Amino acid sequence: MESIVAVDRLSALAQPNRLAVFRLLVKAGKQGLAAGEIARALDVAPNTLSAQLNILSNAGLVTSARDGRSIIYAADFKSMGDLLVYLVEDCCNGNPEICSPVAEVTKCFDGCA
Repeated sequence: MESIVAVDRLSALAQPNRLAVFRLLVKAGKQGLAAGEIARALDVAPNTLSAQLNILSNAGLVTSARDGRSIIYAADFKSMGDLLVYLVEDCCNGNPEICSPVAEVTKCFDGCA
């Protein structure tokens, strides 16, 4: 991953409402949530949510798909995993136990519900 991509993704998450949206989508899993459900769950105005989702989407952290009249948003687990790997890929310096908690978390990315 290029550092500019990492910076874009971290920047997208560096705002409380966007971070809350992303964490909610991570919790929802691969099936995601409709925009209206996200707005209700986080008590966010639809126009504000739309802007937040747009920033997360442009950073590659969420995907969207139309389902009838709704747009379903989901966390992009591969992008999230790539970012985590980028952040810790050089951290261990011969001590893999330092990074083992992150390694355990990233194991779920392909098998998340």
